[in-house]
Amino acid sequence: MRLSALAATATLMLGGWLGAARADAAAPSLAFPLACEIGRDCEIQHYFDRDPGPGVLDYRCGQRTYQGHDGLDIRLKDLAEERAGIAVLAAAAGRVAGLRDGQPDISIRAPGAASVAGKECGNGVVVDHGAGWVTQYCHLARGSVRVKVGEAVAAGQPLGRVGLSGDTEFPHLHLTVRHDGRAVDPFSPEPGAAPGSCVARSPLWDAAALRRLAYKPGAVLNTGFTTAAVDNGGIEAGGLPAPDLAAPALVAYVRLIELEAGDRVELILTGPDGAVLRRTLAAPLDRQKAQYFAYLGAPRPVAGWRRGTYGAQVRVLRAGHTAITRSWTIGL
Repeated sequence: MRLSALAATATLMLGGWLGAARADAAAPSLAFPLACEIGRDCEIQHYFDRDPGPGVLDYRCGQRTYQGHDGLDIRLKDLAEERAGIAVLAAAAGRVAGLRDGQPDISIRAPGAASVAGKECGNGVVVDHGAGWVTQYCHLARGSVRVKVGEAVAAGQPLGRVGLSGDTEFPHLHLTVRHDGRAVDPFSPEPGAAPGSCVARSPLWDAAALRRLAYKPGAVLNTGFTTAAVDNGGIEAGGLPAPDLAAPALVAYVRLIELEAGDRVELILTGPDGAVLRRTLAAPLDRQKAQYFAYLGAPRPVAGWRRGTYGAQVRVLRAGHTAITRSWTIGL
């Protein structure tokens, strides 16, 4: 499915924004803004949309964004990670210029979810870095904001925790960088950079953040084993029951993000001796998928499960090559 727009609201900001963006010597050097590890408990879901027209284009000429997206979305792998508490960190030193707290943590798709019109950012914080530069942090957890307006903050200082507030379907941080009131792409902020240049030009990120934010052609968000068929909601909730020797079935599951039209997803389930128990290769995707889940299972044999290590592998086949792959195991 195509995830709904996760726009940051201008009403959290202090007044209207005017002027043109430009990178200069006064631009802040941005550190990674979350206490999580890309590839382990979080992933990049969307980049800044650099296409000025009706199309979409990220800074590497891919489509890991959506129309008009004005920031970077870093997504937690599931709601269990949100409940554990992942800190949102100030990307650079500055002073708190605005905030909001008290908005509920609930998916906009959930029954009974209230309108978020005018509060799309949900709970959030704005930090002013001087010389016209600000960063805005959206979708924080209710009651988690730890700073006050006017407070000076250091780079890496916790501002709050990732939540599910505002215009969002899943827990993530939406980070917007603005200069003189206009949102800029932190990977390529120079206004003269061609939208199709396909490289980072004068990125605002520091070297450590750039390494952690290395571009991927899509990503694996979740993998695991459980005992029965699963759905996206079950994977998002986290905490699926793990199989043991008494399990009626051994089911491997995976959730991927930002797949492309034409991609084929292959899943393989293997036994302790490496023999293939089950294998499936899906038909080519008919369109881009912001997220995609699949599972593959085998029933318990009449003689029961053999003790040992069972494995699973996913491969995303794209234009004749393997674009994404991941393997995982479980011991029974």
